[in-house]
Amino acid sequence: MSYPEPRYLGERGQVSALFRPASPEPDTGFISYVAKRENTNGEFGLYKIDMGPKAMGATEHFHRTISESFYVLSGKVRLYNGERWVTGGEGDFLYVPAGGLHAFQNDSDAPVSLLLLFTPGAPREEYFEKVAEYSQRSREELRAFRIRHDQYNTDMLDE
Repeated sequence: MSYPEPRYLGERGQVSALFRPASPEPDTGFISYVAKRENTNGEFGLYKIDMGPKAMGATEHFHRTISESFYVLSGKVRLYNGERWVTGGEGDFLYVPAGGLHAFQNDSDAPVSLLLLFTPGAPREEYFEKVAEYSQRSREELRAFRIRHDQYNTDMLDE
């Protein structure tokens, strides 16, 4: 295996690192934006999810354009790997390539914290910020919203 082709062709390096101090509160009800696509030149999006006890996450779905990875920071989270539900604990990791079925939820009586990585970076922030609102609208509007955000939920595929 070899490294990818160089993307930086300079000789001395450049000042280009981004430091983002920790935010005291999540950006949404349960998601903190660690690194948005505009901060990573579209290479990835990194989010921290904090779920309360017995919190619903995402139902079974897949993405056509992005991979998604889960890294459990604390607690126990239920992860669907396309075949079965597994319980992930601190340090556990799940990688889901584009097209891979997956889901997650917190079935436990304790909070859960995990990192979520999308590659390449996609504009997922609007999805997280508005999915609850669209869930209160018609199924057609919810389906169109999900598709616009590369979210193909299996419960809406035949519509």
